[in-house]
Amino acid sequence: MIAGMKDLSSCINILEIKINLLKRFSFSPSSIARAALLTGRLPIRNGFYTTNAHARNAYTPQEIVGGIPDSEILLPELLRKAGYSSKIIGKWHLGHQAHFHPLKHGFDEWFGAPNCHFGPYNNKDKPNIPVYNNSEMVGRYYEEFKIESKTGESNLTQIYLQEAIAFIRRQTAKKQNFLLYWAVDATHAPVYASRSFLGTSQRGLYGDAVREIDVSIGKILQELHTQNIANSTFVFFTSDNGAALVSAPNQGGSNGPFLCGKETTFEGGMREPAIAWWPGRIPAGQISYQLGTVMDLFTTSLTLAGLQPPTDRQLDGIDLSPVLFQNKIISRFQGINFCPGQNVTGVTTHDQRDYTIQPLLFHLGRDPGERYPIRFSHQEYETAMRKISNIVQHHRSSLVPGQPQLNVCDQAVMNWAPPGCEVLGKCLKIPRSNPWKCNWPH
Repeated sequence: MIAGMKDLSSCINILEIKINLLKRFSFSPSSIARAALLTGRLPIRNGFYTTNAHARNAYTPQEIVGGIPDSEILLPELLRKAGYSSKIIGKWHLGHQAHFHPLKHGFDEWFGAPNCHFGPYNNKDKPNIPVYNNSEMVGRYYEEFKIESKTGESNLTQIYLQEAIAFIRRQTAKKQNFLLYWAVDATHAPVYASRSFLGTSQRGLYGDAVREIDVSIGKILQELHTQNIANSTFVFFTSDNGAALVSAPNQGGSNGPFLCGKETTFEGGMREPAIAWWPGRIPAGQISYQLGTVMDLFTTSLTLAGLQPPTDRQLDGIDLSPVLFQNKIISRFQGINFCPGQNVTGVTTHDQRDYTIQPLLFHLGRDPGERYPIRFSHQEYETAMRKISNIVQHHRSSLVPGQPQLNVCDQAVMNWAPPGCEVLGKCLKIPRSNPWKCNWPH
């Protein structure tokens, strides 16, 4: 969410909502998506990838040694030049160690955690994830921040909602432009919802969590109206990937008719909710068929704030303002990958295959479920491949890979003694460092 008192005021980015609105706005899985969103760059460039094993499903469990590199320029760092104050609420997911945290990378405020609410852990073999208020922890999940493992009850979404409203009110009172990045994780397994929402949906605990997030977003939008800044506020709602198959159906969303899900580049992993809201600027009810990625929010937000993107590095996000305001379509391509757990003969595989020479292509207008690849011998395939090959060749010739950040794991870097633990008496004994090559089993 970017907000200000000029012609653009506020841009809310809401992630981790695992629902699908037949709108493709994508990246997968979540940590590399967040790195791409905030840098406008592919993981291979910004370093948020691994070269271990098949180099897939790279994310940041707390034993990961790496994180977002200092060499990367994040969106809040650039918006600060235009007078924007910024806050992230919820999941960071770009590194657990203190020097990777948001306040070290352009954000002015942070209330949330470096990772999801995995656990509960025993604080001996693995510590519970800390929750931070700015640069110091204020407790841990399952301890000071309760999540009932059996019922899924937790008031975390309500805490994150109040943090958002308080931030908006403070910035409005100061007539301060702001960026609010509201990254709630209630729909990430293990799913949770507050007591007043438990049992209120027809979709079990997952539906309860979605309902609570929906109501919370409504309250944030209402606050923008109350503060009389709705017409100078750009709000963008999206997810970082499609619904997770491994936690479905009780702890995950549905990808409907689309093939596969999170961790793949089939439509089930790539089609995500994408809603842009700016009263008086973006027509209500407008539908776009633009193919986009979360990297585009980086470039688009800079444009709307009147800033030029950095010129000292390759950016992969494009400016979507012509799409938002004029409903134009900008051409770009999308790839394909493996799909564990689902069977479509001649399409999906349970192990990763190399389709570099002869990739699978689908016409998503005719075949959104990706059941029928275009025949290799068909003219349509040859025409598409000529265009794709030129783009791939240009990409490879200009590619300068970043140093992979997600290759090395070490128990010693986990959340044993986060900043502020001394004040709370929550410091745990740090084990001896013993690095190993991270294993990515799925």
